[in-house]
Amino acid sequence: MKARSVLAGLTMLLASATAAPAIAADIVVGVPNWPSVRVTAHIVKVVLEDNLGVEVELQQGTNPIVFEAMDQGSMHVHPEVWLPNQQNLHDQYVVEAQTVEMNPNGVPAFTAFCATKYTADEHGVTSLTDLTDPEKAALFDTDGDGMGEIWIGASGWASTNIEKIRAKSYGFDQTMNLLEMDETLALAALDAAVEANDPFVMMCYTPHHMFSLHDLVPLSEPDHDPEKWVIVQPTDDADWLNMSSAPVAWPAPQLHLHFAKSLRETNPAAAELLSNMAFDTDQLSAMTYALVVDGVDPEEYARNWVQQNSDTVDSWLQ
Repeated sequence: MKARSVLAGLTMLLASATAAPAIAADIVVGVPNWPSVRVTAHIVKVVLEDNLGVEVELQQGTNPIVFEAMDQGSMHVHPEVWLPNQQNLHDQYVVEAQTVEMNPNGVPAFTAFCATKYTADEHGVTSLTDLTDPEKAALFDTDGDGMGEIWIGASGWASTNIEKIRAKSYGFDQTMNLLEMDETLALAALDAAVEANDPFVMMCYTPHHMFSLHDLVPLSEPDHDPEKWVIVQPTDDADWLNMSSAPVAWPAPQLHLHFAKSLRETNPAAAELLSNMAFDTDQLSAMTYALVVDGVDPEEYARNWVQQNSDTVDSWLQ
């Protein structure tokens, strides 16, 4: 009798769901896992909903998932594509398939490895090649295995794969354990090292609030050389690491919003707005500071930002 009741209840729920299907949002914005993109995604949502009257949904997803979804039409916006980090995805969907469009207004960025100023001044770690010295690498050993530890990014970031390539190319993959973990954990480790005056080195980038909190010194390395920058991502080939080499500094990165080209037909006003949106480095750094340090809710920050920057938003609508 009890089994029949459960079955009847499930049947009623199924009938109810069939009778009232969920209404899909007009535009779906992909949200990868770093702080500033969570704010820019909410800003996109607020601006589209308030000005065009469309329903916008935010969905979490890695960079490859968001690009594939834009290609297929199940997502429509990636608020912050880092180039050349996601160059392979950009080339696949923007250049080759031509199903995704890039907003032309890039935000200048920076990617490197940084040491704390204490580490540079007191221990002489000022160059990326210093990490290949076993004695200097041992400064960063926290688990007693004789090798240092260095955060190279979060799992799922294209830049994390590139930093693996760079570690192999320079040779410090032999002296340092390459840590992949959530950025909040890496930043907590940085805070603790600064507090304790312990040596510390990590992947660093702008736009980011870390430079507002701590005195960080980028480690020197040879200037970028396109001929020596050979990057293959795991999505391109299973033997990507062996096929790649990058014993030079990063090229100057740019952040660009990307959106599904299908919006040009289904919602031309949204496509035009998305192609006009523009931020700068200071704005994105302030966003990460607000979320990570001040603990501001990203939706609240986005609504305040839109209200305080009405002239900027109006220019996107022209």
